[in-house]
Amino acid sequence: MPLAVEFDTAPQLVQGLRARYGGTGKALLGYKDKATKTWTDLSLDTVFDRVDALTAFLHARGIRPGDRVAILSENRPEWAITDLATQMLGAVTVALYATVPAHQVAYICRDSGAKALIVSTGLQLRKANDAHPECPDLELVISMTEPKRVSESLPVVTWNDALAEGTPYRAEHASVLDAIADAVTPDDLSALIYTSGTTGNPKGVQMTHQTLCTNAKAAHERLPVYESDIHLSFLPLSHAFERTAGYTVPLSAGAQIVYAESVDAIAKNLPEVRPTLMVSVPRLFERVYTAIQKQVQSGNAVRRGVFAWAVDTGKAVADRQREGKAPGALLNAQYALAQKLVFSTLHEKLGGRVRFAVSGGAALPQQIGEFFEAAGVRLVEGYGLSETSPVLSANPLEAPRFGTVGHVFPGVTVAIRDLHSGQILGQVSGADYPTTLTTGAGEILARGETIMPGYWNRPDESEAVFDDDGWFKTGDVGRFEDGYLRITDRLKHMIVSRGGKNIYPGPIEEQLAGSPFVEQLMVIGEGRAYLTALVVPDMETVRAEAKARSLTASSEAELLADATVLSIYEDLFKTYSRQAASHEKVRDFRFAAEPFTVENELLTPTLKLKRRAIEAANADVINEMYQDVP
Repeated sequence: MPLAVEFDTAPQLVQGLRARYGGTGKALLGYKDKATKTWTDLSLDTVFDRVDALTAFLHARGIRPGDRVAILSENRPEWAITDLATQMLGAVTVALYATVPAHQVAYICRDSGAKALIVSTGLQLRKANDAHPECPDLELVISMTEPKRVSESLPVVTWNDALAEGTPYRAEHASVLDAIADAVTPDDLSALIYTSGTTGNPKGVQMTHQTLCTNAKAAHERLPVYESDIHLSFLPLSHAFERTAGYTVPLSAGAQIVYAESVDAIAKNLPEVRPTLMVSVPRLFERVYTAIQKQVQSGNAVRRGVFAWAVDTGKAVADRQREGKAPGALLNAQYALAQKLVFSTLHEKLGGRVRFAVSGGAALPQQIGEFFEAAGVRLVEGYGLSETSPVLSANPLEAPRFGTVGHVFPGVTVAIRDLHSGQILGQVSGADYPTTLTTGAGEILARGETIMPGYWNRPDESEAVFDDDGWFKTGDVGRFEDGYLRITDRLKHMIVSRGGKNIYPGPIEEQLAGSPFVEQLMVIGEGRAYLTALVVPDMETVRAEAKARSLTASSEAELLADATVLSIYEDLFKTYSRQAASHEKVRDFRFAAEPFTVENELLTPTLKLKRRAIEAANADVINEMYQDVP
């Protein structure tokens, strides 16, 4: 779709938006005011005036092109203002996940050499206070809240004082600051995104203005985003996915970004904001799907039958539309009834105006994509890595193939390399469509304008992820099917059994985790005689089932030990294993000691399993599942 403005750098984006919408009163950002409990719009003029003030303040305090400015904050307007101010100075944004502990704040600020750190809440300020002694380059901390209980040595300034100081400085030094913004080039470094990493310390992925802007413009070629759209932002802006899909893309369309109160408040915020676009990880859609399934299964036979009929009707409509055919009068009438009787509740939960939603960060189960499509909510699944800025491919809105990650984006080429021979099996660039290329499975490679130049201060690791021909090695396994890219799993997640079988756990985990009784699941089996699994049960579903079956228990542990409850999980694994290859059958399971969370460091901030940490935390029950194996 046409961009609201042409841009090759972040300063050009700001300048273009100001030229087009300045003085019109157009809403650019939005948030819920905690004092009044009302949703509040921020106009483009207000936002950019604050960007000007913060840019000037940072310059007055010594921030120059190439310096690193770190942000430790939840999604909120100040995050965008800080990032844009940093970009206008030709400096580099270093975004930290709001969930990281103080020792990781210290590591990232020290590793990046950040000169300034902007924090949101009192909790984040305390992390900055603890980290400061270990960060020799950190000269300035800006707090969005009034500083309390911090050391006298912490060089902290409040957000409001920074803007107040920056405003007159901007008036006096406007020509200097404008010249700095004009001098920023596409090859200049724009951001460092620290990979959350399932092992070891995170690495800073270098993102230039070219890699970020090219990827955002490629998204506009594939997805219809308009200046009238409203995006509800809740995925962390410290993640490359949200930074591009939920930030740069809406901004460059002239759309409005509204920040959710928190991840936990999404269900409440959706009908309040009524967004037209959504960007999420699959887990949100899985939860909505599971909740609907629970409601259906708790109903009588008639209710279940109506639901099944509605889904079949929706799928029939989607199939006709995918073929470019009109559904016909009868099917249209049936679909209208299905919407009224069944799907209207789903649309209400999402606010009633979502045109499409983008899913990324993990695999979207095929049945969930097909269900939402049947309900009239198109999910666009994409794929990429921080190192690719990040989107490499996405399903076409008009012809999605669920279970795949769609077509290669403009600006990049993706290839499949055989794992054994090392030969390229096939490659597709964004300009090659339409294509029906089909290949065997192999490692996914990429090169093009959106690929990172390397990791920050990691020359050896940077060199290791590129081959001699300049291909970036994603570490993912996949294949092309009629031009659509399908992901199998991560190479490093591959399990090699004691018998020498190569097993990818991802598809197994995805299938088993589709059960409403499973909250999380991880397959075990490296160097073992057979596969087993750790299960985090969905206790809400378990308790509801126990009530329906008149089971009683004095504790959660006692309930999970009940023979009837155990049989539910045993049947789940038996059902799966009946149709699985011998080496992919899951022979035993145990309940994990605790849920996998970011806080207990069993999940990365992007919600990926930290497999080694999970195995270590559950070593006793894992060994128990193999105790009879010689």
